[in-house]
Amino acid sequence: MNGGGMSSAHGIRSLLSRGLAALLAALLLALPASPVWAGPVDWQEVAATSEGRQWWDAGSLRVNRNGNLTVLSRFQPAPPDDQARNPDGSEARPPASDLYVMEIDCGQSLYRDTSINGIPQWGSSWQAAGGDDLISSTINAVCAAGNSLLAGF
Repeated sequence: MNGGGMSSAHGIRSLLSRGLAALLAALLLALPASPVWAGPVDWQEVAATSEGRQWWDAGSLRVNRNGNLTVLSRFQPAPPDDQARNPDGSEARPPASDLYVMEIDCGQSLYRDTSINGIPQWGSSWQAAGGDDLISSTINAVCAAGNSLLAGF
């Protein structure tokens, strides 16, 4: 009687393991070979300012369920004047850029960042560009590019 109980439990575990492995294999075979959510990155740069540089990704442009455009954007601040060159005279490495997912209300020229560097910004508030030429240029370029998407919504 000692070995019977152990053998039965082992058999059940073995059966469950094989069943889970078969299920996982079936799921993997059902998935497409390449991710369908990944599109080509098509960075479009707006005019740089003294504040830095800004790009938006035409490949990520979408209309969300609220009828607003969403787009991946990238901002790179301008290097401080004293860091434009390395001590040896060579050009200094530019500052790191940050990635934003922006939601844009083209009708009101408002935006909000829904994600910054992959971190969701729950409850972010709508903002006007407020004299920020990089944001204004990005809103204008994205809305112009998204006109056809918005027309079909």
